[in-house]
Amino acid sequence: MKQYKAFAKVNIFLKITAKRGAYHEIISRFMKVKNLYDILEFVPKEETDAKVNEFKIIGSFSCNTEQNTIYKAYFALKTATSSEKLEQLMHRYAIKVTKSIPAFAGLGGGSSDAATYLKMCNSSLDLGLSLHELAAIGLKVGADVPFFVYGYDSANVSGIGEVVQEFKEELLDIETFTPSIEISTPHVYKIYSEDFYNPIDGFKTQELKETSSRDILKSMSADEANDLFKPALQEYKELKNHFKAGYFFSGSGSSFFKVVD
Repeated sequence: MKQYKAFAKVNIFLKITAKRGAYHEIISRFMKVKNLYDILEFVPKEETDAKVNEFKIIGSFSCNTEQNTIYKAYFALKTATSSEKLEQLMHRYAIKVTKSIPAFAGLGGGSSDAATYLKMCNSSLDLGLSLHELAAIGLKVGADVPFFVYGYDSANVSGIGEVVQEFKEELLDIETFTPSIEISTPHVYKIYSEDFYNPIDGFKTQELKETSSRDILKSMSADEANDLFKPALQEYKELKNHFKAGYFFSGSGSSFFKVVD
């Protein structure tokens, strides 16, 4: 069966622009990391598994199946399409994931897996869904999923993640490293809201949206580029031991990255 790559991303910058109920609205530049990806493929189930008719994921995950973003993507797709072909596919096949993107890392591994799974099903089953329709289904799984559905090298992402606008620029050669610190994204946002809340205005938002990723990384420090870095440092003090000059912080962490020239 065909193998599909689910690429990681980094946040070149991530700034808070407002609050929407319990959520924070952002403006962020997402960039694909071309040399870091999970591999997804459909593999035929063993006969005993096929009889059970349950959704099966093969891979090393720390969560149970129902909490897995790929299962959530399956459930969202099934709800949106009521496709019998989709159920039949998952009765006969398991989804095998060869993980390379670390979890809880700010690199979008779970979101990328979910988006890749949606696209695999759409093409394998000829569901005929547009990327916009797949992105809307993906948004029910997680805020970062639409970016991965569209498959852009670089994009400005705003709202709570649902607005994805391609940003045409060179794909930078990015090196990442991830300390073994599990960071809770909701917790970091909570600390940001309580101790650091300082949204940027529309003029600064527009300026960031128009500036190339290379120029942003040249002109901003790690904490200037990412509003979540200071709250993450405050809450996970061991992060400081892993931060090196010239590196930037992706998402809510714990990954750092730099451009390799």
